[in-house]
Amino acid sequence: MKKQALALVAAASAVVMMLSGCGASNNASNNAASDGKMIITAGDSEPQNPLVPGNTNETAGGVVIDLVFSRLVSFDDKGNAKNEVAESITPNENATQYTIKLKSGWKFTDGTPVTSESFTKAWSYVANAKNAQKGSSFFSTIKGFDALQKADSLKGDEQLEGLKVVDDSTFTVDMNQPDATFPIKVGYSAFSPLPESFYKDTKAFGEKPVSNGPYKVESWDHNKEIKLVKNDDYKGNRTPKNDGITFKIYTEDDAQYADVQSGNLNVMGSVPASATKTFEPNKKVQAYNKAGSVSQTFTIPANLEHFDVTTEEGVLRRQAISMAINREQLTDKVLNGIGTPAVDFTSPLTPGYSDSLKGVENLKFNAAKAKELWAKADAISKYDGQLTFAYNADGGAKPIYDAIVNQLKNNLGIDVATNPMPTFQEFRNAVSERQIKGAFRTGWQPDYPSAENYLFQLYDSAAADGNGSNDGDYKNPKFDDLMTKAYAAQSTDDANKLYQQAQEILLNDLPAIPLYYSNAVAVTSLDVQGFEMNWQNVPIYENLTLSK
Repeated sequence: MKKQALALVAAASAVVMMLSGCGASNNASNNAASDGKMIITAGDSEPQNPLVPGNTNETAGGVVIDLVFSRLVSFDDKGNAKNEVAESITPNENATQYTIKLKSGWKFTDGTPVTSESFTKAWSYVANAKNAQKGSSFFSTIKGFDALQKADSLKGDEQLEGLKVVDDSTFTVDMNQPDATFPIKVGYSAFSPLPESFYKDTKAFGEKPVSNGPYKVESWDHNKEIKLVKNDDYKGNRTPKNDGITFKIYTEDDAQYADVQSGNLNVMGSVPASATKTFEPNKKVQAYNKAGSVSQTFTIPANLEHFDVTTEEGVLRRQAISMAINREQLTDKVLNGIGTPAVDFTSPLTPGYSDSLKGVENLKFNAAKAKELWAKADAISKYDGQLTFAYNADGGAKPIYDAIVNQLKNNLGIDVATNPMPTFQEFRNAVSERQIKGAFRTGWQPDYPSAENYLFQLYDSAAADGNGSNDGDYKNPKFDDLMTKAYAAQSTDDANKLYQQAQEILLNDLPAIPLYYSNAVAVTSLDVQGFEMNWQNVPIYENLTLSK
């Protein structure tokens, strides 16, 4: 997101952190810039919001943010954390305080230095409810977070109590509870440092960020393209092998695919539904298809009438809908094998993953059981309404949601319909503003390699009500308690056992319905060299070059 939330993937794909639409609305320019520099062109969607790290939790903007900002740590292509701006991140004995030392010489693209306050002030800004940042919940374990959640009584410049600047290169972080995940979590984009210029004009900053990453934003021509150029002052772990990345904004994935085939676009980080059977043998492109970490779901708002997750009726209906969906048929017939049926709320590449959790039967196709559960729900309160499924029409999701609707009609005999919205931006805005009165497409591209990222950020109460990525506003005290205990665990194995217990609550309640895990699939033009996708199912743009 990724961010939250990021791009779905293939046939029905483009969601993540949350989803990202693909397709083309303009003619892509050619590879090389007029000055002879090596510029890589890639497809993207119009970002939902201005390019502010703490307020970007979807893939369209997230891919840009990740390339232009560096955090305390970065991740290699396998998801291993390595210090980047940080010299060291040292916990006390019970992970309730961290001492962070910064490397010297880092500076922003406006020439100002990256200091301890660049982090502490930025983190406090994102955590402060007055500023309504979508990444706020990521800071919930830092001391003083709760005091910054009453927006009406805040000015917006209040600082997190747990952050203390020792000097320009050292600061401490006091936690309100143990958080062993913190040294990995700080690699997420919401933890990016911000320069002083951000606070002087946040609107101008969002159009052209002052950053400290491997690239910098040269220009953003809305709904057309975002140009990134190499940051010559960058001194981190991800040194670019090219001179820049130009993201072309698309609204039709078939048009984007056509541009790759003709050589007018270098990279498409997904594959359209129309090409899932043919993209690998297609001699006009270089194809990529490997196991991935992106989870695809749809969410039913927690308080939707007749589907209220706190009631027996609501849970029965959610379980019935899940059992009436034939995931194997979706992945085999609609996705043509570029997805794997989901059996949990994380992914097969996530530490602690299990395919045999209690409640996994709720994700297995069983039409007879589905009808039985629906009848039990009707006995509690008869439902004669229509359930709609919203998705962004520019992201390749139509075949999946057409198939889901048909399966529910045939296997459960209920009134359902699709509710497509023209663009990813419009769709995500409707989700963020809680305007959708039915089910809606969701998904998650991990921000850091931990089950916590899939679970806390999507389903904890602290991430609900616009304070994070819990778009369905699911709240369960037992689930929240397990998240708290996992943070305090003395080992990763202990934490993963608690995360598995928490997932069993989700498998019963089904605040979202897991569908499948997207493969990491992509196509490139024939002149692209060095193409790989990372642990987030995202191309490693800094390694790309073009053959001469």
